[in-house]
Amino acid sequence: MNAVNTLGRYFATRLFVMILVVYGVCIMLVFFIDFVEMMREASKVEVSAGEVVFLTLLRLPGFAELMIPFAVLIGSIGAFLMLSRSSELVIVRASGISIWQFLQPAMLLAALVGVFASTVYNPLAAKAKLASEQIFATSFAAKGGGQSKNGTSSWIRQDGPDGQSIIYARATANRGTLLAGLTLLQFDLNKKFIERIEADKANLRPGYWELENANVSSSGNAPQHYNRYLVSTFLDASQVTESVDTVEGVDFWELPKFIEFAKKAGVDTTAYSLYYQQLLARPLLMVAMVLLAATCALKPFRFGKIQTMVIAGLSGGFGFFILVELSRKLGMSGYITVGVAAWAPIVIASLLAVTVLLHQEDG
Repeated sequence: MNAVNTLGRYFATRLFVMILVVYGVCIMLVFFIDFVEMMREASKVEVSAGEVVFLTLLRLPGFAELMIPFAVLIGSIGAFLMLSRSSELVIVRASGISIWQFLQPAMLLAALVGVFASTVYNPLAAKAKLASEQIFATSFAAKGGGQSKNGTSSWIRQDGPDGQSIIYARATANRGTLLAGLTLLQFDLNKKFIERIEADKANLRPGYWELENANVSSSGNAPQHYNRYLVSTFLDASQVTESVDTVEGVDFWELPKFIEFAKKAGVDTTAYSLYYQQLLARPLLMVAMVLLAATCALKPFRFGKIQTMVIAGLSGGFGFFILVELSRKLGMSGYITVGVAAWAPIVIASLLAVTVLLHQEDG
Protein backbone atom coordinates (compact mmCIF):
# COMPACT_ATOMS: atom_id res chain seq x y z
CA MET A 1 0.00 0.00 0.00
CA ASN A 2 2.85 2.41 0.80
CA ALA A 3 4.41 1.62 -2.56
CA VAL A 4 1.12 2.38 -4.31
CA ASN A 5 0.72 5.65 -2.38
CA THR A 6 4.29 6.68 -3.19
CA LEU A 7 3.78 5.81 -6.82
CA GLY A 8 0.51 7.73 -6.88
CA ARG A 9 2.20 10.86 -5.50
CA TYR A 10 4.94 10.51 -8.08
CA PHE A 11 2.52 10.22 -10.98
CA ALA A 12 0.36 13.06 -9.63
CA THR A 13 3.45 15.28 -9.35
CA ARG A 14 4.50 14.52 -12.92
CA LEU A 15 0.98 15.28 -14.13
CA PHE A 16 0.74 18.50 -12.13
CA VAL A 17 4.05 19.78 -13.48
CA MET A 18 3.01 19.04 -17.06
CA ILE A 19 -0.35 20.80 -16.56
CA LEU A 20 1.46 23.85 -15.18
CA VAL A 21 3.86 23.89 -18.14
CA VAL A 22 1.03 23.73 -20.67
CA TYR A 23 -1.00 26.33 -18.80
CA GLY A 24 2.05 28.60 -18.60
CA VAL A 25 2.47 28.42 -22.37
CA CYS A 26 -1.24 29.19 -22.82
CA ILE A 27 -0.97 32.19 -20.49
CA MET A 28 2.00 33.60 -22.39
CA LEU A 29 0.21 33.23 -25.72
CA VAL A 30 -2.93 34.89 -24.38
CA PHE A 31 -0.89 37.69 -22.81
CA PHE A 32 1.01 38.57 -25.98
CA ILE A 33 -2.10 38.40 -28.16
CA ASP A 34 -4.06 40.65 -25.81
CA PHE A 35 -1.05 42.94 -25.30
CA VAL A 36 -0.84 43.57 -29.04
CA GLU A 37 -4.56 44.39 -29.08
CA MET A 38 -4.22 46.76 -26.12
CA MET A 39 -1.21 48.46 -27.75
CA ARG A 40 -3.40 49.07 -30.79
CA GLU A 41 -5.98 50.73 -28.53
CA ALA A 42 -3.27 52.66 -26.66
CA SER A 43 -2.00 54.14 -29.91
CA LYS A 44 -5.21 56.20 -30.11
CA VAL A 45 -4.77 57.87 -26.72
CA GLU A 46 -2.01 59.04 -24.42
CA VAL A 47 -1.46 55.99 -22.23
CA SER A 48 1.88 54.82 -20.89
CA ALA A 49 3.32 51.40 -21.65
CA GLY A 50 3.17 50.56 -17.96
CA GLU A 51 -0.59 51.12 -17.91
CA VAL A 52 -0.99 48.89 -20.94
CA VAL A 53 1.00 46.08 -19.34
CA PHE A 54 -0.89 46.41 -16.05
CA LEU A 55 -4.26 46.40 -17.81
CA THR A 56 -3.27 43.36 -19.86
CA LEU A 57 -2.20 41.53 -16.71
CA LEU A 58 -5.56 42.31 -15.06
CA ARG A 59 -7.42 40.99 -18.09
CA LEU A 60 -5.25 37.90 -18.33
CA PRO A 61 -6.87 35.74 -15.56
CA GLY A 62 -10.33 35.99 -17.11
CA PHE A 63 -9.10 34.92 -20.54
CA ALA A 64 -6.74 32.28 -19.15
CA GLU A 65 -9.53 30.72 -17.07
CA LEU A 66 -11.03 29.41 -20.29
CA MET A 67 -7.78 27.58 -21.01
CA ILE A 68 -7.71 25.49 -17.81
CA PRO A 69 -9.61 22.46 -19.25
CA PHE A 70 -7.39 22.51 -22.34
CA ALA A 71 -4.30 22.65 -20.14
CA VAL A 72 -5.51 19.63 -18.14
CA LEU A 73 -6.27 17.68 -21.32
CA ILE A 74 -3.02 18.45 -23.14
CA GLY A 75 -0.96 18.22 -19.94
CA SER A 76 -2.43 14.80 -19.17
CA ILE A 77 -1.72 13.54 -22.69
CA GLY A 78 1.85 14.82 -22.43
CA ALA A 79 2.42 13.31 -18.99
CA PHE A 80 1.02 9.91 -19.97
CA LEU A 81 3.10 9.84 -23.16
CA MET A 82 6.27 10.68 -21.23
CA LEU A 83 5.58 7.90 -18.73
CA SER A 84 4.94 5.50 -21.58
CA ARG A 85 8.05 6.56 -23.48
CA SER A 86 10.30 6.03 -20.44
CA SER A 87 8.71 2.58 -19.94
CA GLU A 88 7.65 3.58 -16.42
CA LEU A 89 4.05 2.80 -17.33
CA VAL A 90 5.05 -0.64 -18.66
CA ILE A 91 6.90 -1.44 -15.43
CA VAL A 92 3.95 -0.32 -13.32
CA ARG A 93 1.52 -2.42 -15.33
CA ALA A 94 3.87 -5.43 -15.11
CA SER A 95 3.97 -5.10 -11.31
CA GLY A 96 0.25 -5.81 -11.16
CA ILE A 97 -1.09 -2.26 -10.76
CA SER A 98 -4.23 -1.80 -12.85
CA ILE A 99 -4.99 1.18 -14.98
CA TRP A 100 -7.64 2.26 -12.47
CA GLN A 101 -5.14 2.35 -9.60
CA PHE A 102 -2.81 4.30 -11.86
CA LEU A 103 -5.50 6.83 -12.77
CA GLN A 104 -6.85 7.39 -9.25
CA PRO A 105 -4.21 9.97 -8.20
CA ALA A 106 -4.50 11.68 -11.59
CA MET A 107 -8.27 11.97 -11.29
CA LEU A 108 -8.00 13.20 -7.69
CA LEU A 109 -5.49 15.84 -8.76
CA ALA A 110 -7.74 16.90 -11.63
CA ALA A 111 -10.73 17.21 -9.28
CA LEU A 112 -8.68 19.37 -6.89
CA VAL A 113 -7.62 21.57 -9.80
CA GLY A 114 -11.29 21.97 -10.69
CA VAL A 115 -12.24 22.88 -7.11
CA PHE A 116 -9.41 25.42 -6.95
CA ALA A 117 -10.37 26.88 -10.33
CA SER A 118 -13.99 27.44 -9.26
CA THR A 119 -13.60 28.51 -5.63
CA VAL A 120 -10.32 30.47 -5.68
CA TYR A 121 -9.21 31.28 -9.22
CA ASN A 122 -12.65 32.30 -10.50
CA PRO A 123 -13.29 34.95 -7.78
CA LEU A 124 -9.83 36.41 -8.34
CA ALA A 125 -10.37 36.47 -12.11
CA ALA A 126 -13.77 38.16 -11.67
CA LYS A 127 -12.31 40.88 -9.44
CA ALA A 128 -9.42 41.42 -11.86
CA LYS A 129 -11.93 41.69 -14.71
CA LEU A 130 -13.91 44.38 -12.89
CA ALA A 131 -10.71 46.29 -12.12
CA SER A 132 -9.57 46.06 -15.75
CA GLU A 133 -12.93 47.36 -16.96
CA GLN A 134 -12.63 50.38 -14.68
CA ILE A 135 -9.08 51.15 -15.85
CA PHE A 136 -10.08 50.70 -19.48
CA ALA A 137 -13.06 52.99 -19.00
CA THR A 138 -11.05 55.76 -17.34
CA SER A 139 -7.83 55.49 -19.37
CA PHE A 140 -8.99 54.40 -22.82
CA ALA A 141 -12.68 54.79 -23.62
CA ALA A 142 -13.09 58.09 -21.76
CA LYS A 143 -10.43 59.51 -24.10
CA GLY A 144 -12.01 58.05 -27.22
CA GLY A 145 -9.67 55.08 -27.35
CA GLY A 146 -12.10 52.32 -28.27
CA GLN A 147 -15.14 50.30 -27.41
CA SER A 148 -15.82 48.19 -24.37
CA LYS A 149 -13.56 45.21 -23.94
CA ASN A 150 -16.58 43.18 -22.89
CA GLY A 151 -17.01 42.66 -26.62
CA THR A 152 -19.51 45.41 -27.54
CA SER A 153 -20.42 48.94 -26.57
CA SER A 154 -23.50 49.52 -24.42
CA TRP A 155 -26.84 51.17 -25.09
CA ILE A 156 -29.06 52.13 -22.16
CA ARG A 157 -32.60 53.48 -22.47
CA GLN A 158 -33.88 55.10 -19.28
CA ASP A 159 -36.61 57.24 -17.78
CA GLY A 160 -36.25 60.02 -15.24
CA PRO A 161 -38.21 62.85 -13.63
CA ASP A 162 -37.08 65.15 -16.45
CA GLY A 163 -37.92 62.72 -19.27
CA GLN A 164 -36.40 59.86 -21.24
CA SER A 165 -32.75 59.46 -22.18
CA ILE A 166 -30.79 57.23 -24.52
CA ILE A 167 -27.19 56.58 -23.51
CA TYR A 168 -24.42 55.14 -25.65
CA ALA A 169 -21.17 54.24 -23.83
CA ARG A 170 -17.97 52.96 -25.39
CA ALA A 171 -17.08 51.15 -22.17
CA THR A 172 -18.64 50.20 -18.84
CA ALA A 173 -17.18 49.31 -15.45
CA ASN A 174 -18.34 48.54 -11.93
CA ARG A 175 -21.15 46.44 -13.47
CA GLY A 176 -22.56 49.33 -15.42
CA THR A 177 -22.53 52.02 -12.74
CA LEU A 178 -19.52 53.67 -14.40
CA LEU A 179 -19.79 54.63 -18.07
CA ALA A 180 -17.00 56.06 -20.20
CA GLY A 181 -16.87 57.77 -23.55
CA LEU A 182 -20.61 58.34 -23.58
CA THR A 183 -23.13 60.16 -25.71
CA LEU A 184 -26.52 60.96 -24.18
CA LEU A 185 -29.67 62.11 -25.97
CA GLN A 186 -32.11 63.82 -23.59
CA PHE A 187 -35.88 64.14 -24.22
CA ASP A 188 -38.48 66.01 -22.21
CA LEU A 189 -41.65 64.56 -20.68
CA ASN A 190 -43.42 65.00 -24.02
CA LYS A 191 -40.67 62.96 -25.73
CA LYS A 192 -39.35 66.02 -27.54
CA PHE A 193 -35.58 66.15 -28.08
CA ILE A 194 -33.90 68.67 -25.77
CA GLU A 195 -30.12 68.23 -25.87
CA ARG A 196 -27.19 66.05 -26.83
CA ILE A 197 -24.51 65.48 -24.22
CA GLU A 198 -21.03 64.08 -24.72
CA ALA A 199 -18.99 63.31 -21.61
CA ASP A 200 -15.84 61.51 -20.58
CA LYS A 201 -17.41 59.60 -17.70
CA ALA A 202 -20.71 59.10 -15.89
CA ASN A 203 -21.20 57.68 -12.40
CA LEU A 204 -24.57 56.38 -11.26
CA ARG A 205 -25.75 58.07 -8.06
CA PRO A 206 -29.09 57.58 -6.28
CA GLY A 207 -31.60 59.18 -8.65
CA TYR A 208 -29.17 60.68 -11.19
CA TRP A 209 -26.11 60.24 -13.40
CA GLU A 210 -23.14 62.45 -12.54
CA LEU A 211 -21.33 63.33 -15.77
CA GLU A 212 -17.74 64.60 -15.91
CA ASN A 213 -16.33 66.94 -18.57
CA ALA A 214 -19.66 67.19 -20.37
CA ASN A 215 -20.29 69.12 -23.57
CA VAL A 216 -24.00 69.97 -23.88
CA SER A 217 -25.52 70.92 -27.23
CA SER A 218 -29.13 72.00 -27.66
CA SER A 219 -31.02 73.46 -30.59
CA GLY A 220 -30.68 77.22 -30.86
CA ASN A 221 -27.90 77.46 -28.26
CA ALA A 222 -24.13 77.35 -28.46
CA PRO A 223 -22.46 74.24 -26.99
CA GLN A 224 -21.70 74.57 -23.30
CA HIS A 225 -18.97 72.81 -21.32
CA TYR A 226 -19.54 71.64 -17.75
CA ASN A 227 -17.04 69.99 -15.45
CA ARG A 228 -19.98 68.34 -13.67
CA TYR A 229 -23.44 67.78 -15.13
CA LEU A 230 -26.42 65.89 -13.69
CA VAL A 231 -29.02 63.83 -15.56
CA SER A 232 -31.98 62.41 -13.62
CA THR A 233 -32.84 58.72 -13.78
CA PHE A 234 -35.14 56.14 -12.23
CA LEU A 235 -32.53 53.40 -12.72
CA ASP A 236 -30.79 51.76 -9.81
CA ALA A 237 -27.59 49.72 -9.78
CA SER A 238 -29.32 46.35 -10.22
CA GLN A 239 -31.25 47.53 -13.28
CA VAL A 240 -28.12 48.87 -14.93
CA THR A 241 -26.31 45.63 -14.15
CA GLU A 242 -29.08 43.71 -15.88
CA SER A 243 -28.54 45.79 -19.00
CA VAL A 244 -24.75 45.72 -19.37
CA ASP A 245 -23.18 43.14 -17.05
CA THR A 246 -21.75 39.81 -18.17
CA VAL A 247 -21.89 36.57 -16.22
CA GLU A 248 -18.09 36.47 -15.96
CA GLY A 249 -18.19 39.61 -13.84
CA VAL A 250 -19.94 37.75 -10.98
CA ASP A 251 -17.73 35.32 -9.10
CA PHE A 252 -18.53 31.84 -7.77
CA TRP A 253 -19.34 32.94 -4.21
CA GLU A 254 -21.53 35.87 -5.28
CA LEU A 255 -23.58 33.96 -7.84
CA PRO A 256 -26.15 32.29 -5.50
CA LYS A 257 -27.10 35.60 -3.85
CA PHE A 258 -27.02 37.38 -7.18
CA ILE A 259 -29.35 34.80 -8.77
CA GLU A 260 -31.74 34.92 -5.81
CA PHE A 261 -31.84 38.73 -5.90
CA ALA A 262 -32.38 38.77 -9.67
CA LYS A 263 -35.25 36.28 -9.42
CA LYS A 264 -36.99 38.45 -6.84
CA ALA A 265 -36.54 41.41 -9.15
CA GLY A 266 -38.13 39.48 -12.02
CA VAL A 267 -34.92 39.29 -14.06
CA ASP A 268 -34.13 36.31 -16.30
CA THR A 269 -31.35 34.39 -14.52
CA THR A 270 -30.83 31.57 -17.04
CA ALA A 271 -27.33 32.70 -18.05
CA TYR A 272 -26.21 33.13 -14.43
CA SER A 273 -27.73 29.83 -13.27
CA LEU A 274 -26.08 27.97 -16.15
CA TYR A 275 -22.73 29.59 -15.43
CA TYR A 276 -23.03 28.63 -11.75
CA GLN A 277 -23.79 25.01 -12.65
CA GLN A 278 -20.79 24.98 -14.97
CA LEU A 279 -18.57 26.17 -12.13
CA LEU A 280 -20.00 23.46 -9.86
CA ALA A 281 -19.35 20.85 -12.55
CA ARG A 282 -15.77 21.98 -13.17
CA PRO A 283 -14.11 19.34 -10.92
CA LEU A 284 -15.88 16.57 -12.87
CA LEU A 285 -14.92 18.34 -16.10
CA MET A 286 -11.24 18.10 -15.15
CA VAL A 287 -11.64 14.42 -14.32
CA ALA A 288 -13.25 13.89 -17.73
CA MET A 289 -10.22 15.53 -19.36
CA VAL A 290 -7.89 13.06 -17.62
CA LEU A 291 -10.04 10.10 -18.65
CA LEU A 292 -10.17 11.35 -22.23
CA ALA A 293 -6.39 11.75 -22.28
CA ALA A 294 -5.96 8.23 -20.86
CA THR A 295 -7.94 6.67 -23.70
CA CYS A 296 -5.33 7.73 -26.25
CA ALA A 297 -2.05 8.09 -24.37
CA LEU A 298 -1.58 4.98 -22.23
CA LYS A 299 -0.53 2.54 -24.93
CA PRO A 300 3.15 1.51 -24.88
CA PHE A 301 5.43 3.33 -27.33
CA ARG A 302 6.46 0.06 -28.97
CA PHE A 303 3.00 -0.18 -30.50
CA GLY A 304 3.74 2.96 -32.53
CA LYS A 305 1.14 5.31 -33.99
CA ILE A 306 1.91 7.93 -31.34
CA GLN A 307 0.94 10.81 -33.64
CA THR A 308 -2.36 9.12 -34.38
CA MET A 309 -3.10 8.71 -30.67
CA VAL A 310 -2.31 12.36 -29.92
CA ILE A 311 -4.46 13.58 -32.82
CA ALA A 312 -7.27 11.30 -31.67
CA GLY A 313 -7.08 12.71 -28.15
CA LEU A 314 -7.05 16.32 -29.31
CA SER A 315 -9.89 15.62 -31.75
CA GLY A 316 -11.89 14.01 -28.97
CA GLY A 317 -11.32 17.06 -26.78
CA PHE A 318 -12.35 19.39 -29.60
CA GLY A 319 -15.50 17.37 -30.19
CA PHE A 320 -16.26 17.44 -26.48
CA PHE A 321 -16.08 21.21 -26.30
CA ILE A 322 -18.36 21.48 -29.31
CA LEU A 323 -20.83 19.30 -27.41
CA VAL A 324 -20.47 21.55 -24.34
CA GLU A 325 -21.16 24.66 -26.41
CA LEU A 326 -24.16 23.04 -28.10
CA SER A 327 -25.54 22.01 -24.72
CA ARG A 328 -25.01 25.54 -23.41
CA LYS A 329 -26.94 27.00 -26.33
CA LEU A 330 -29.81 24.57 -25.69
CA GLY A 331 -29.81 25.52 -22.02
CA MET A 332 -29.84 29.24 -22.80
CA SER A 333 -32.73 28.70 -25.23
CA GLY A 334 -34.75 26.84 -22.60
CA TYR A 335 -34.94 23.53 -24.47
CA ILE A 336 -33.22 21.77 -21.56
CA THR A 337 -32.71 22.73 -17.93
CA VAL A 338 -29.52 24.49 -16.90
CA GLY A 339 -28.51 21.50 -14.77
CA VAL A 340 -28.74 19.14 -17.72
CA ALA A 341 -26.97 21.65 -19.98
CA ALA A 342 -24.02 21.95 -17.60
CA TRP A 343 -23.65 18.36 -16.39
CA ALA A 344 -24.86 16.12 -19.24
CA PRO A 345 -21.92 16.64 -21.68
CA ILE A 346 -19.40 15.96 -18.90
CA VAL A 347 -21.19 12.83 -17.69
CA ILE A 348 -21.54 11.52 -21.26
CA ALA A 349 -17.87 12.14 -22.04
CA SER A 350 -16.77 10.50 -18.78
CA LEU A 351 -18.91 7.40 -19.38
CA LEU A 352 -17.64 7.07 -22.95
CA ALA A 353 -14.03 7.41 -21.80
CA VAL A 354 -14.54 4.80 -19.06
CA THR A 355 -16.11 2.45 -21.62
CA VAL A 356 -13.11 2.80 -23.92
CA LEU A 357 -10.69 2.25 -21.05
CA LEU A 358 -12.57 -0.87 -19.95
CA HIS A 359 -12.35 -2.21 -23.47
CA GLN A 360 -8.62 -1.45 -23.65
CA GLU A 361 -7.95 -2.91 -20.21
CA ASP A 362 -10.15 -5.97 -20.17
CA GLY A 363 -10.85 -6.49 -23.88
